[in-house]
Formats: sequence, C-alpha cells, structure tokens
Amino acid sequence: MSIKGKKKKNIKNVTTGKVCIQSTFNNTLVTVSDDKGNVISWASAGGCGFKGARKATPYAAQIASQTAIEKAKASGLKYVSVIVSGVGNGRESAVRALSSSGMSVTGIRDITPIPHNGCRAKKARRV
Repeated sequence: MSIKGKKKKNIKNVTTGKVCIQSTFNNTLVTVSDDKGNVISWASAGGCGFKGARKATPYAAQIASQTAIEKAKASGLKYVSVIVSGVGNGRESAVRALSSSGMSVTGIRDITPIPHNGCRAKKARRV
C-alpha cells in the first residue's frame, strides 16, 4: 500500500502582475495573477471570515485585498496593475489597501459592464 504525499507547491518568482477586484453587492473577490493570467493568489471577503451582510462592507474588501497581497508577496510581486469590475461598496477601499500594503500600482482600469440600452429593465416595484 503506497501513501500519497502532498504535492509540492511551485513558488513562482514574478515581479509584475495583475490584481482583479470584483465587487458585487454581496461580496468582494480579489484575484492576483501574473502577466500571462496564471493565478498566484486570491481572497474573498467571505473567505476572510465575514458572513452575511458584513461581506459587502468596504472594510471586508480591504481585508480581502490585504490577504491576497500578503500571499502574493511570497512570490516576489512588486508592481501590479489593477482591474476593477462591479458596483459594490468595496471598490475604492480594496484599491487603497493595495497601495498601502507596499505594492506599486502601475495602473487602474475599470471594466464594469455598462449597457448601452441593452435588454429591458425590470418593472418598477410597487409597495
């Protein structure tokens, strides 16, 4: 009977990368990848211990951003370009947490999808 050992993690040595921040009304997801798109680390507000409505707060987004960057610093990451998507509360605070953690932010891009009079909106709610 053979015992399978744990797979050894390959620690990549990258200096530049991308940070994708997706901020929804319910959660904030932060993904750190290299220039080719291979994910180095990630974190979410829910994964950092926030539950329920507290996941959608700016503070939860800040903690998620700091957690993802601390994991990525082990790979030697120094320069990042930020891609922000979504309309949640945690957009600005997550970007601010990146710059305060010692990362050099080379650029910030907003790729939130905006409809150019796309599909018909939901009917107005009457209470």
